[in-house]
Amino acid sequence: MSAIRSCLVLAALLLAGAAAARDYRYSDAHLHYVDFFQESAGMDELLASMARNRVDHVMLAGIPVAKKWHEDEPKRPRYYAGDDAAAYWYSATDVLVAAAVKRLPAEQRRRFHPFLSGFNPNDKNSDAHIRRMLELEPGLWQGIGEVFTRHDDLTSLTEGDTPRANNEAMARIYHLAAEHDLPVLLHSNITSKRERNPLYLHEIEEPLRNHPHVRFIWAHAGTSMEIHRHQKRLDFLLPVLTRLLDDYPNLYIDLSWTVLRPYLLDEEGKPDPDWLALVRRHSGRFMIGSDVVGSFDGLGEQLGAFDAFLDALPEGVARKVARDNFLAVLPRWARGNAPAP
Repeated sequence: MSAIRSCLVLAALLLAGAAAARDYRYSDAHLHYVDFFQESAGMDELLASMARNRVDHVMLAGIPVAKKWHEDEPKRPRYYAGDDAAAYWYSATDVLVAAAVKRLPAEQRRRFHPFLSGFNPNDKNSDAHIRRMLELEPGLWQGIGEVFTRHDDLTSLTEGDTPRANNEAMARIYHLAAEHDLPVLLHSNITSKRERNPLYLHEIEEPLRNHPHVRFIWAHAGTSMEIHRHQKRLDFLLPVLTRLLDDYPNLYIDLSWTVLRPYLLDEEGKPDPDWLALVRRHSGRFMIGSDVVGSFDGLGEQLGAFDAFLDALPEGVARKVARDNFLAVLPRWARGNAPAP
């Protein structure tokens, strides 16, 4: 028995060593080129960070709102939650993203996948605005989002009505997304800071059901930092995601920002076996991202933090989650399978 046990221990060590030796290439499926003041460290810094950290591809988005420096505030806030001043919808964010990408040489430009985000998700004119942007820059835009709907305190700070993922204005945008084969990245909190149930689940599930030809990427799996600050871990999240992924083949999960902890990894940094099983079961439906905003020196740290979870997956699955799943959700022409529009 001791010989058998020794063999098993040796095999486990070899497997652990093989996992530790993996050298991942990444796609960052969630990156904001600008911050909440529409400022950016710039493309040179982003490219340098990508080179240092083995990032091959980046989803590149603006920020759909700008934080106001209010007349009554003596100091400029550093973040949208820095004070009580409002935020407002800011369409020029897409102009900033487009200009940054268009300045790149062709060989670098292929690594960036711009998403349109500068519109008001409560305005039924927004689909017409998006269509104009697509016509102004043919072949540039490869997705829509990150669309801010329910988003913690940012929702209450943003001027206007509370946006919902299932409102009429967004339904018009989903039809446009299907027409142009564009994925949609949605931030739609699954619950509030206080309710220990999936209070807002219907707001994401209705679009999934009503728009089966749209590929939806659910940002942070419906979680957020503010929810976790009040509730720690949502025990219902894994069962809800399991059902949704089984029921809706058009659902994809962005694991950035608030999913790594406390879900994928426990307090000791060990991968959760139930989450590992879910990712293996739907191996083409998960992707990672940094969710950095305007500054890119933390890019490698954010993406590399997923390695402990990726190493516990079969290597083929891990590489899909790290890099390939994001590329697979892009429009057919962006994947090289059809001509650009």
